[in-house]
Amino acid sequence: MHAMNDAASRAVTGGWPERYKLVALCVCAVFVCYIDRVNISVAVLAMQEQYKWSETTKGLVMSGFFIGYMALMPTSGWLANQFGGKRVLGYAVLWWSLWTILTPVAAAWSLPALVIARIAMGAGEAATFPAIYNLYGRWVLPTERSRAVALLIGGIPLGTLTALMTTGWIINHYGWPAVFYLFGSVGFLWCLAWFPRSYDRPDAHPRISAAELALIRESAPVTTERTPVPWGRLLRAPAVWALIINHFCSNWVFYMLLAWLPSYFRSHLGLSIAKSGLYAAGPWLAMFAVGMFSGWFGDKLVKRGMRVTTVRKIMQVTGLIGAALFMLAARDVSTVNTAFALMCGALGMLAFTWAGFLPNHLEIAPRYADVVMGLTNTAGTIPGIVGVALTGWLVDQTHSYTAAFALAAGVNIFGAVVWLLFGTAEKVVD
Repeated sequence: MHAMNDAASRAVTGGWPERYKLVALCVCAVFVCYIDRVNISVAVLAMQEQYKWSETTKGLVMSGFFIGYMALMPTSGWLANQFGGKRVLGYAVLWWSLWTILTPVAAAWSLPALVIARIAMGAGEAATFPAIYNLYGRWVLPTERSRAVALLIGGIPLGTLTALMTTGWIINHYGWPAVFYLFGSVGFLWCLAWFPRSYDRPDAHPRISAAELALIRESAPVTTERTPVPWGRLLRAPAVWALIINHFCSNWVFYMLLAWLPSYFRSHLGLSIAKSGLYAAGPWLAMFAVGMFSGWFGDKLVKRGMRVTTVRKIMQVTGLIGAALFMLAARDVSTVNTAFALMCGALGMLAFTWAGFLPNHLEIAPRYADVVMGLTNTAGTIPGIVGVALTGWLVDQTHSYTAAFALAAGVNIFGAVVWLLFGTAEKVVD
């Protein structure tokens, strides 16, 4: 039935259904989000050499972003719920792109100014996922959620891969400030394609076909009326807390490697800045490939009749335990190729969680998926602050990554146990 309606939609519009175009633009927004977020993990190597920072100071600079990101996360979820994801996402991209461009100016001024600039940039990027989940709740069909979310999250490793592969080359040829000027400008180009579109209400979109609109109304009926958020019911639901804890646990390995992988290859394995960026890019390509498979596989299991809760538990636990095993195996590794293979395995396995906890926001509280994402991503940002900074401290104290990898594995195992006990895909709030 969905395929027939999509065929009718293409016949009327002469192209993709509008929900596919929405997903594509949202994926591009996440791509821009991550090239702007990740470039500093390579650029900071050159900045550290110029400004003579310790590993602890470098960790502080990189974690500053997550302070703003976490502080604005609950607010951004509420804003998206009350005012619509389309406007919130557009203004957020403008804001963080501006602060990306201002990063070299702030660094030249002082270390506190740089940290403030990173906090301001993080505050803008906080709106990304709550705003997109608000739009997904209106546009994405239940049988397409795993793939739509996997494609969305696929923008993360693609943006990360692009930033890691190009930042070192840009630094070698034009200096590290050019990285921020170039990547920041990409966000302004994205806005030119975003603002002319009408995505807050499917029934008001000028290019949607009657067939697609009927399908959306039947399968993804989320009201656009402003209503009070049922905070008490949400915060009393064990499924919400399982989601909060698993967002935290799933992001520990993710953010630790996002920030420290180039430094790991540079300081621990002795590669150059350019080669560190290239070697750090490979694991993100593995994550993208496995993530695309996990989204397809998750939807396939649902279509074959498996309970959605069972699918979410299989995918989430596989991702967390698999990544933990690779992190444990990576302790005390001293050869580049072995380290590279294990990092590919860790991030590749973690990508199974894309069909685990990430679509779950749309299932347990579809009308308030944006708010729930704001809550869970607040917890999911703590590893970007605590985990990134703690990794720097552990490396300074132990002169290796062994303790940091073991801690990350333990966090993953804890998340898997919580998800098995309390995770569900049943609706907890109407």
